[in-house]
Parts: sequence; C-alpha cells; structure tokens
Amino acid sequence: MFTQAESLKEVRKALLDADVHYKVAKKFTDNVKEKALGQNVLTAISPGQLMVKIAHDELTQLMGGSKVDLNIKGSPCVILIAGLQGSGKTTFSAKLAKYLKEKKGMNPLLVAGDIYRPAAIDQLKVLGEQVSVEVYSEPESKEPVKIARNAVNHASLRGHNVVIIDTAGRLAIDEQMMNEIAAVKKAVNPHETLFVVDSMTGQDAVNTAKTFNDRLDYNGVVLTKLDGDTRGGAALTIREVVNKPIKFVGVGEKLDAIDVFYPERMADRILGMGDIVSLVERAQEQFDEEEAKKLQKKIAKNQFNFNDFLSQIKQIKKMGNIKDLVGMIPGMGKAVKDLDVDDNAFKSIEAIISSMTPEERENPAIMNGSRRKRIATGSGTDIQEVNRLIKQFDDIRKVMKMMSGGGAKNMMRMMQNMPSAK
Repeated sequence: MFTQAESLKEVRKALLDADVHYKVAKKFTDNVKEKALGQNVLTAISPGQLMVKIAHDELTQLMGGSKVDLNIKGSPCVILIAGLQGSGKTTFSAKLAKYLKEKKGMNPLLVAGDIYRPAAIDQLKVLGEQVSVEVYSEPESKEPVKIARNAVNHASLRGHNVVIIDTAGRLAIDEQMMNEIAAVKKAVNPHETLFVVDSMTGQDAVNTAKTFNDRLDYNGVVLTKLDGDTRGGAALTIREVVNKPIKFVGVGEKLDAIDVFYPERMADRILGMGDIVSLVERAQEQFDEEEAKKLQKKIAKNQFNFNDFLSQIKQIKKMGNIKDLVGMIPGMGKAVKDLDVDDNAFKSIEAIISSMTPEERENPAIMNGSRRKRIATGSGTDIQEVNRLIKQFDDIRKVMKMMSGGGAKNMMRMMQNMPSAK
C-alpha cells in the first residue's frame, strides 16, 4: 500500500508522463502536499489514496473545475478559429460546424479564410460537403479581412445563425501572421475566438498558446489529437499559463470525434485513471433503443446470427479507435500505452462474414467443411481463421443466451455446482 510520499511521487511521475511542464508539476505537487498535511485519514482509505484524491480534486480545479460552454448568442454568432498550420484548425472547424448543427440545432456557415496554404479552400469545401454545411470562399481574393466581413454579411442574408471562420496558420509564429489575425478579429468582432493547438506538441504548445493569447486575448482553447497515447498534460500547463478555459478536445480523425472538455475527466486521464464517463457517452451515442429491444428478443430465442454480430462490430467502430477506447477504462491506460493496437483488427472478421451467403449468416449451423473452405477463399483468410471465428461466435451466443432473462440465475447455479478448486 502506498504511503503519502510514494503516492505523491507517483502523481508527479504521472504528470511528467502526461507532458506537464516540470515546473508546473513541482508547483502542483507542493500544493497537494501542503493541502494533505494535517488532514484526517478515513479508516476506509489509506494515506496514499487520500493523496491521490487530493491531487485529482486539485487538478480538476486547476483546469477550471467545470466545463465552460461556447458563447453562441447573437445572430449571426461569429466564431474565429486561430492557431498554427498543422494544428488541425480546418478539420476542427468542420467538426465544430457538425457539432453545432446536430447537437445545438444551428445553421452554420464555414468560411475559408486561409488564403496561403495550397488547397486549404478545397479541403474546407470537401469537409463542408461531408457535414452538409455551406462553405463561403473568395478564391481570387487575397484580403482575409474583406473575406471575413463579406462572409458575415452573407450569413445574415442567407439565414445562417453561426459563422465559423477558419484562418491562415504558419509553421511558426511571425509578425505578419499575428497582425493579420488581429485585423480579422477587429473587423468581425467575434463572439468567440478559439485557439486550436496540437496536444502532441507538448511544451511548444504552451509557448504558442501564450503568444497567441498576448495578441488576441482569445476566449478558449481547443486541444486536438488527444487520442491514442496522448494523456493531455498540455491541458493543465496551458490552463496554468494563459488562464483561459479549454472548451473542446479532438479525439480522433472522424468528423464526429469532438468532445466538450470536462476538467474532472481530464484529471482522470492525466493521472492514468481512465475516462469511463466519456466511454459510456460514446456508447450511448451509438445506442439505438429499438434495435436493442429487437436484439434482446433474438438473444432470448437463441436467434442471434452473424448479421447481428456484424452490426455490433460496426457500432463499436463508430465509437473511435480501439486503443483510445480501451485507454478510457480505469486501470487500462498504462496497460495499452506501449501496445500496438491495430484499428483494422475487425477487418478479417468483416471479410469472413461478408463472404458468407445470406442463408449462412442467418443460420450458422449449416456451415459444413466445404462451405467453410469457400468462405476462407472468398475472404482471403485460411480455414483455421474461419473455424476460430465460428467457434468464438458460438461461445458468445451461448453466454448471451445464458445472461438473457433468467440466465443470470442459471449461470450462478452452474458456478455453485462447479467442482471446488481447493
């Protein structure tokens, strides 16, 4: 069992592993130690557990305590997107448009304000098509301020109640860039100015955030690429340095891979405690109650088939990359950190199921040796893989049947009747 000193050492290590600046990590752990001194330890918890709880609560408060909503009042509401080239500004702009359209019922307009990067306008148009949002652009114009003004007027005339302006970035901060983005901001007087930063750039992200804030006095930060191994220490350091709320995090490449920033969940992530709440929310987004009821009936009648199995796989894939999902489970973050988890793990399963006839999918019991050989050839796999999948599917079906209805009691009865392991 950890002592307070050992737990504090573990907390500091977790912060550094998450790419929190070492000065911020030291200041933070000193504050936690001071708060812990003299506190009574409940009999239910150890001194080490108390230290981790204090660290968690302090982290949550340092990152704002609670989520901070976008200011989307005004018509049209103007949101200015700023950041360096490669930080994910353009993709985030499309994600935000999709989020505001689907979650808030708004009618967004995307604005192509990057006049320098080759194909920047085309990229935004492609993304706009994917999220079914109009994109305003002036391909011949070289005046970002004029484009932004005209876009806001266009939005007013066409009934768009939110305007998202994607601006130009550079590979590094320069005076021309800062003057330009400041002029755009002055011209359109946005309700929200969001600074987008790549969380994988670590401490460089913090320096960039400070420079942008000194010139723009932005309203909030967006952390992109917060998936896979990235634990989000930049979130704590940026908040500490610029004292501006983090409003969104990008958690994958798909256009629905955007989450509102919750400080408590990020504290869990930084300390390696997982993020089970976000995992459940992602699952709920893909959950169809009517489909679930139908599936339950099929399981109860032992009619669960390969079509149903394939449907469940597709729902899991919509939730995000597998490594990121597993990392959200408490205690699993460290376990998968150094593992190479292949996002294409389901490909061979999908190929095998796709090579089955409709009759075989509906009734797996009919699959004899010749059918299995044909399926292996059609899916580009071997017969051992096909046999393994069919056996695993059969095992899954038995467990599902056992757990449906009164099945849980049956399972308990079976466990009680098993021979003792003594």
